Amino acid sequence: MVAVRRIVVGVHGSLGSLQALRRAAAEARERHVPLEAVIAWVPPGGDAAERAHPAGQLRKVWRDAALGRLMAAFDEGLGGIPDDIDIKLRVERGDTGPVLVDVADQPGDLLVIGTGRRSPLSRALRRSVGRYSLAHAGCPVLAVPPSALMHEMRHGLLSWPLRSRRVPVPDVAVPQMLSD
Repeated sequence: MVAVRRIVVGVHGSLGSLQALRRAAAEARERHVPLEAVIAWVPPGGDAAERAHPAGQLRKVWRDAALGRLMAAFDEGLGGIPDDIDIKLRVERGDTGPVLVDVADQPGDLLVIGTGRRSPLSRALRRSVGRYSLAHAGCPVLAVPPSALMHEMRHGLLSWPLRSRRVPVPDVAVPQMLSD
């Protein structure tokens, strides 16, 4: 077993990736190793559309937007970039799974990814980053499950009353007001 020398985490701002970011930061603190946070981006319309009509200025806008999402994820997940961890931010162009596997390419790396249930539509339209990472990574992969709160949120707020028990409210005697 090779010692972990770097932790790579995929971040894109979803609740699952924020959970993975928190776990990766905790692992980096515990192991005293650097944390490399990676966000992958693809041009709107895909690479083929962008290659057909390349636009350097738009490419910079899309890259900057991805960096903004990465910084926002640190704010939302950790309250900002922690001072006690050596952190490197990476914005890479490409599909998330292959990008993460390419970045975490050393035997001493630990790749941290978020997991969670996806809707049938999202499963049909996008590949699973978790499955791709587990199948292709050359380093250990830590798949972080969703928190209990994320599990509850998956059902939506409207279904909560149907799933929860109603707590009876006890009858409380209200003291009478004295008047002068």
